Amino acid sequence: MTFVPADRTAEFSAIVSEDDAVRPAGPQKGRPPRLRVVWLGRRRVPGIEAGAEIRVEGMLARGKDMPTIFNPRYEILSRQENE
Repeated sequence: MTFVPADRTAEFSAIVSEDDAVRPAGPQKGRPPRLRVVWLGRRRVPGIEAGAEIRVEGMLARGKDMPTIFNPRYEILSRQENE
């Protein structure tokens, strides 16, 4: 997750990656696919935190280093419990 300083335009972003447990078996090797999600005009998104399992939907844009979805619709599937 990235928090933007108060003097810049509000934006909240996170990197989403697939869990190895839900990926189909096959010849894929290396790192699981990653996706950047960005909410413009927001400094926080309730429920979006490190370790949360989410489902996102939106228009995919080509980012400089990875695919990006701006202002996605999202569903929180589960959250990481604090110990």
